[in-house]
Amino acid sequence: MWWTRFTTPNGERIRESTGTDDRKQAQEYHDRLKAKYWEVQKLGEKPERSWQDAVLRWLDETSHKASQHDDIHHLRWLDPYLGTLSLNSITRDQIDQLITQRKSEGVSNATVNRMLAVIRAILRRASLDWEWIDKIPRIKLLPEPKRRIRWITREEAAALIKDLPEHLAEMVRFSLATGLRQANVTHLEWSQVDLERRVAWIHADQAKARKAISVPLNAEAVLVLRRQLGKHQTRVFTYHGKPVIDVNTKAWRHALKRVGIEDFRWHDLRHTWASWHVQNGTPLHVLQELGAWESVEMVRRYAHLGQNHLASYAESLCQLQAVPDTILAQQAGRQ
Repeated sequence: MWWTRFTTPNGERIRESTGTDDRKQAQEYHDRLKAKYWEVQKLGEKPERSWQDAVLRWLDETSHKASQHDDIHHLRWLDPYLGTLSLNSITRDQIDQLITQRKSEGVSNATVNRMLAVIRAILRRASLDWEWIDKIPRIKLLPEPKRRIRWITREEAAALIKDLPEHLAEMVRFSLATGLRQANVTHLEWSQVDLERRVAWIHADQAKARKAISVPLNAEAVLVLRRQLGKHQTRVFTYHGKPVIDVNTKAWRHALKRVGIEDFRWHDLRHTWASWHVQNGTPLHVLQELGAWESVEMVRRYAHLGQNHLASYAESLCQLQAVPDTILAQQAGRQ
């Protein structure tokens, strides 16, 4: 096996295997490698970095993200297409080919966009933060239809709770009382609950936004928690003495079907909680704090459900319309 050895323009000694026992190929590798170091150190050119290099650094720097497992899912799909490429060789044409390939698999525009968002985030960081590349291809997201907020009425919720097994029914009651996300309910521990002060909390590493959340417990939430006392030493919600791991079970799906609730996910319980709040007059800024949303735009999705403060203005128009009607009646009486 041939090895290459030389000294770079700044005095660094390079010694590494060429990976071949063919002298001609080894000499070509030596010449390319030496020229590359010359371009970087004497001409100021940036060393060529690979997509794999960028992915590894990206995953290390974003390890705190609650949704990193979603990023990894997209990166695994991308690996056969980008895994052998350098960052400088990734073009808009290649991105378009990725879009075509992904859509051919029957996925939605939203799924394609999540993949594109990961590519764009990595390339942007490689360019702006790490300064590995000078420019990146423009990545335009596909249009997505705006999905309506899915929520159920109190009557539908009552029917669903009645039809569910007791352990799932209790978790639904608690979700509708607190608005907590599925993982925060299933993983809730007694160390996170203070029944005396009627408050629970979600630690920063358990929250989607990586910020600790204080959860006020209303009467319904407190009653649910009191019924769980003594069932498990650590976890709040259990089934036959063991912590509940998954809620998207046959029992959940069959109960939805039996009570006639369609197109409804567990996460829609959080939408339902927020919708009920708005309909009950909770201000959006208060709802944002209760739901621990980072952006007010996330809360505006529910604004149309609670426009009671506009009712008086709409009613005032009736009063204006009543004036000409009265005058017309008086005129008709004179005739």
